[in-house]
Amino acid sequence: MKWTYDSIAATPEAVSRVIEMAWEDRTPFEAIEQQFGLAEADTIRLMRQKLKPRAFKNWRARVSGRKTKHQSLRDPSVNRGYCPTQYKQR
Repeated sequence: MKWTYDSIAATPEAVSRVIEMAWEDRTPFEAIEQQFGLAEADTIRLMRQKLKPRAFKNWRARVSGRKTKHQSLRDPSVNRGYCPTQYKQR
């Protein structure tokens, strides 16, 4: 399925996953775009709409200038979007 901003916003599960991926330090915006078709600007727009103002401000401060949120700024040896132990079953 080809996602659009409106289809993401209409699907609570997709919104939840995009927000989760956006908060993750090691998940680049390019991974969100590849999986959901949302560019960085669309992701920011979604976060602005769905988060409380203070949470949005904290998130923007956290991701602004962060190397791990942009594929082109990352070390080329890092070829994954998450920590190897992040989704480990306990």
